[in-house]
Amino acid sequence: MSEVSHERALYLSHFEELERARGPRRDTPLDLLRREAFANFSERGFPTMREEDWKYTNLAPLAKTRFRLAPLGGPNGFARETFERDIEEGWGARLVFLNGHFVPGLSLTTTLPPGVVVSSLAEAISADPESVVEHLGSVAGHGESALVALNTAFLRDGACVRIPDGVVVESPIHLVFLSSVHGEPTVCHPRTLIVSGRASRATVVERYAALDDGVSFTNAVTEVVVGEGAVVNHCKVERESPNAFHLASLSARLARSSRFSSHAVLIGGALVRNDVIAVLGEEGAECALNGLYMAEGTQHMDNRTLIDHVRPHCSSQETYKGVLDGRSRAVFNGEIVVRADAQKTDAHQINRNLVLSDEALVNTKPRLRILANDVKCTHGATVGMLDEDALFYLRSRGLTEEAARGLLVYAFASDVIAEIPAAPLRRELQHLVQARLPEPMRMELPS
Repeated sequence: MSEVSHERALYLSHFEELERARGPRRDTPLDLLRREAFANFSERGFPTMREEDWKYTNLAPLAKTRFRLAPLGGPNGFARETFERDIEEGWGARLVFLNGHFVPGLSLTTTLPPGVVVSSLAEAISADPESVVEHLGSVAGHGESALVALNTAFLRDGACVRIPDGVVVESPIHLVFLSSVHGEPTVCHPRTLIVSGRASRATVVERYAALDDGVSFTNAVTEVVVGEGAVVNHCKVERESPNAFHLASLSARLARSSRFSSHAVLIGGALVRNDVIAVLGEEGAECALNGLYMAEGTQHMDNRTLIDHVRPHCSSQETYKGVLDGRSRAVFNGEIVVRADAQKTDAHQINRNLVLSDEALVNTKPRLRILANDVKCTHGATVGMLDEDALFYLRSRGLTEEAARGLLVYAFASDVIAEIPAAPLRRELQHLVQARLPEPMRMELPS
């Protein structure tokens, strides 16, 4: 059996297993969506390096691995008290998932304003199937990506966040996705749906972490519907195991005069791919995409972004930064599209990479595709090592070489962290960036 047919046969067996678990065949809109999505994946299979958007990322090791569907199971000794001790004050509602399955005992939703829904996706579909299914697949279409199609085919559970018109949620909503491998490679397909009503405001944090160092495959999809005049801040922290495959896609659709920001921090995993797509579909929409990826050893991190300016008088700002050490690899593939009707667009994109090792490698490709003639658009990319003049200046002020290098690396990364709107997450990441530096380069941060 060829590699391609092997991978499809494996996921076909997974799909048939779930179909049997659901009982007698049904033809609800969600069931039809799942089947259509799996047919799409079966036809396309995993992306290959022959595709332009995957030119520098090889998924062959993923395709060859025989994963099993992540089972339901306990938190592997991960006690509620330990979890809550590790989470700083200042968070609001919290949903916790283990291997893609909701864990009510570790979740908390009592701090929400009236009318706000923060629940597992399975619960939301059971309570109000029509309004939830209406949005599933409306922003992240399974026809555009084989991985989104695979996620949609296995759509079982995940997070659902719904903010009514005019409601402001002050504290960040925390979505925690944990993976725990029980002896053999496992796969899960978490789905997140965020729907913000007219003139609403919320900050949502997605966190991906591992409880052990087993081989896992997380195939995550997040859909964000930003209502007219609404403000949605989305933050993502990826800290999966050193042996993890993490492939994720976030798609956002912005209504008139709305604002959306995405802040992605990628640190863990063996192979990581993070897609962010924002469609500015109506006039006056504003979008900001920020990212920080820190790779070491043999890690591979791939970021693909797309900002689609559909209507006039919209603006976007994009800043992605990478820090690479060891024999790590990074990819940045960012595209801004300005359609013919999107006059008065203001769009800016920059990708900067700091390389700490002679063996690290970055492939960066910022792109503009402009079909209008009255726009302000810029893009650029840099790849370099630490500035020798800056190192000399700091050493002349009494710092050791290691301390000077650590200060410069931290300053380079902190620009992205400073933009994160969730204060408890911002403080956590400041210390996390320090911990990722080689020990001689670390410096003490204020508490």
